[in-house]
Amino acid sequence: MKVSALAQNLRGSEIIKIAGEINELKRQGQNIANLTIGDYDSNIYPIPDELKQGIVEAYGENQTNYPPADGVLALRQSVSVFLKNRLGLNYGANEILISGGSRPLIYSTFLAVVDPGDKVVFPAPSWNNNHYCDLLKAEGIMVQTRAENNFMPTADELRPHIKGAALLALCSPLNPTGTMFGKKDLEEICDLVIAENKTRKPEEKPLYFLYDQIYSQLTFGDNQHFDPVTLRPELRDYVIFIDGASKCFAATGVRVGWGFGPEAVINNMKAIVGHMGAWSPKAEQVAMAKYILDEAAVNRYLDTLKERVQASLNALYKSFSEMKAEGFAVEAIAPMGAIYLTIKIDYTGKTTPDGTVLKTSADVNFYLIKEAKIAFVPFAAFGTGDDVNWFRASVGACSLEDIEQAMPRVKAALSKLS
Repeated sequence: MKVSALAQNLRGSEIIKIAGEINELKRQGQNIANLTIGDYDSNIYPIPDELKQGIVEAYGENQTNYPPADGVLALRQSVSVFLKNRLGLNYGANEILISGGSRPLIYSTFLAVVDPGDKVVFPAPSWNNNHYCDLLKAEGIMVQTRAENNFMPTADELRPHIKGAALLALCSPLNPTGTMFGKKDLEEICDLVIAENKTRKPEEKPLYFLYDQIYSQLTFGDNQHFDPVTLRPELRDYVIFIDGASKCFAATGVRVGWGFGPEAVINNMKAIVGHMGAWSPKAEQVAMAKYILDEAAVNRYLDTLKERVQASLNALYKSFSEMKAEGFAVEAIAPMGAIYLTIKIDYTGKTTPDGTVLKTSADVNFYLIKEAKIAFVPFAAFGTGDDVNWFRASVGACSLEDIEQAMPRVKAALSKLS
């Protein structure tokens, strides 16, 4: 049957394809250490008790009708306080938009500032920017990044592509790498945006800056989160922030995201989200409004969550570092933030015991799924080439014990390749 050109040409999620392979093996009774999905197993990482109780109470109070299109006022006010206390960012309730997680916020940002044929600049690897460009028929410019820069884009790498662009889409801590911008590097990118906007005429759209900081509360050690507006306040009229509760409170299914930025853009995004019906459930909004103002409870939860996530990331990093020291063709970048570890498994071109040549990173991944009962996501799923042998490992849906038990299997599987 004939469908739209968009439906025919839109690419599906590569991660979902990997999940299909994993689910088939699970149906066969196999236990797979699943390090693919950027989510939490709620039995390992439950949401905060105070938040859970607040949601139950809100339903008991019959908070089940339509929420306001821009979000419950009490939540927008609480988010304003949360942003000020946690990040030093000053945004009023009228500059904040609530939606059902961060995806509608990202999509509505694209819809609000990007026209068909406009240029959108983003790094590779990064999450889903290429798909949003496809949806809008925008010209997606994927800027390939380098391991020596922790796969974070630099101003020099972005500079050749900024002229005339409608949107620069960046994320820190970055999905899929878990790496972050340093202060100097982000400052140089901010200056690039400021310089470009000085060349735009009043009747022209400016270069907008989408800054996804959904993982900003999940940083480890001495790593510090930076944002464009704090570093360069003159960018305030051009930066649209993507944020929310999904990752920092292991609340991916609770569906409470918040975006904030210049009021005029946020108002247009509000209309778009309203037409999509992509609201966050009202009871969850009411509960979140109370919870994020409980600073002691938030601190307790984040301290515990970060300690546990970091333990899993460190175990993975330690195992790959030890394998590298033993001569295996693997590497890992030390954990910085989010729930991800960047690892390199450089085994394309190798032959499996049954004579199959591993031609791509996807081949390596599926070999490890079947032979080592562990699954990662190749960076090819995030915009790089199939010849890039780097992978995302996501620890939120896997226990520390499962990770520790899986690593000897990885070592054994790689040892069988010739």
